[in-house]
Amino acid sequence: MSLESQIISALKTLNEPFADQDILTTRMLQGLKISESGHVSCILEVNTQYMNEGLKLKKKVETLVMEIPGVKHINVALTAEKKAPPPRALKRKIPGVKHVIVVASGKGGVGKSTTAVNLACALQTMDLKVGLLDGDIYGPSLPRLLGSHDAKPISHDGKTINPIEVYGLKCMSMGFMIAEKMPTIWRGPMVQNALQQMLHQVNWGELDVLLIDLPPGTGDVHLTLAQTLDLSGAIIVSTPQDLALLDARKALEMFIKMEVLILGLVENMSFFVCPHCEKHSEIFDHGGVHREAVSRDLPLLASIPLHMSIRETSEQGRPIVIALPLSEQAQAYHQLAQKISGQFIF
Repeated sequence: MSLESQIISALKTLNEPFADQDILTTRMLQGLKISESGHVSCILEVNTQYMNEGLKLKKKVETLVMEIPGVKHINVALTAEKKAPPPRALKRKIPGVKHVIVVASGKGGVGKSTTAVNLACALQTMDLKVGLLDGDIYGPSLPRLLGSHDAKPISHDGKTINPIEVYGLKCMSMGFMIAEKMPTIWRGPMVQNALQQMLHQVNWGELDVLLIDLPPGTGDVHLTLAQTLDLSGAIIVSTPQDLALLDARKALEMFIKMEVLILGLVENMSFFVCPHCEKHSEIFDHGGVHREAVSRDLPLLASIPLHMSIRETSEQGRPIVIALPLSEQAQAYHQLAQKISGQFIF
């Protein structure tokens, strides 16, 4: 096999980040030149959004090619190009809503909904008009977290629904429309239809931001929103341990692949605060989300503690930002809100 054939075969084993095709097929690697003396040169063209992945891939190309007998030297030029975003003509806006932000996680139980609710309350205290949509059709938690599980939305015209208003927020959840103990036994198309109705048949009015609390995972709801709704960005919530981060990375990579702006990461349950002595204990490890943020060149938006008061106020239906606004725990959510609001013009 010729030297050129060996190099090409080796390069075809490397896939473009967040793609299922190799770097030659996608033309991410271009201008491959091989001299008779064994000098190799090429260009890696990387989207600026993937610069960290591009640097890692550059090292892989260099290492892989240098292992081939006959190669004396390799020069890989890394170029960055900000590719145009995908056409948004088919992506719908919600009339009157300036920004739509999704709060996501790779798995359940990491405190995503608690984060979304407290973030919404914190944004509302900044004189912003805020809406909150519970995107988890099968396991809605918004009514319980807001202490409004007995509330029922009404319709004056039989076509649109008025959202529930709690703590100054305009809210909608499947939990408002079915009994709390009743399961939602629906197939995918019914879930998609319900989601679209809550997005586009609710009288949201004028909002600065609509937060959507997504279900865990990377399923139909996530894809539908990313493909059909004009999203301003996504927030990824995870606990510090590796098991949670494995799934959080999947959510992160899905949104990157769908060209949704990642606003940053939130490390929830970052450390445990003893209610008696206030000592900090890192029972779920510590700093895993921070390291992930650094490796992705993304901001760490907040490190939220595991504290009894957050659990108690959540179960009482009074988010800690409302119940204990001056507490250290509430301040963590206020700082998160400030970092989010700082990325937009309202």
